[in-house]
Amino acid sequence: MDLIGARWRKSSRSSGNGGACIEVADNLPGVVGVRDSKDPAGPVLTFAPDSWRTFVAGVARRP
Repeated sequence: MDLIGARWRKSSRSSGNGGACIEVADNLPGVVGVRDSKDPAGPVLTFAPDSWRTFVAGVARRP
């Protein structure tokens, strides 16, 4: 998977104290990348954009 040009961003709910955070790159055509912010050179999970939107919507509905 070619992730060159990915623009990674942290959640707006991430704390600035080195907590467990993920970064998401959703600027690439046909793929959304997710990685651990503490290990930016580590593995990346990739999702189809529709699958990612479904996941995020499901998480947002949780109390």
